[in-house]
Amino acid sequence: MIKVSKAADGKLKQQIECGPNTFYADEPEANGGDNQGPAPHDLLDAALGSCTALTLTLVARRKGFDLRDVRVEVDHEKAADGSHLMHRRIELVGELSGEQRDYLLGIANKCPVHKTLSGKIDIDTALI
Repeated sequence: MIKVSKAADGKLKQQIECGPNTFYADEPEANGGDNQGPAPHDLLDAALGSCTALTLTLVARRKGFDLRDVRVEVDHEKAADGSHLMHRRIELVGELSGEQRDYLLGIANKCPVHKTLSGKIDIDTALI
């Protein structure tokens, strides 16, 4: 379970507790924050990027591929109709054949966060 609450410092800064880990989200100064952490949409981009890198690393290790590093860049844009487009660019570092690279690209599209973001999402909200 993720717990989010107002941080003691900052105008909008939020403290995020995720198991034993604590980190922060904020908004840029232009949006009224203090820029003391990534904005929520940036955290969403980070979730996709990190899930992609972890998934590819684990699969390549299991397959015995010579994958030494995975570098992922993610950004997003909002269209006039309110939809969002995420751009993901993946760099595979290692001695990989074209077939292995193609295989890993297909796996990237199956990472759990990609599958979640590409599917139907319902959010059940209640006051506590």
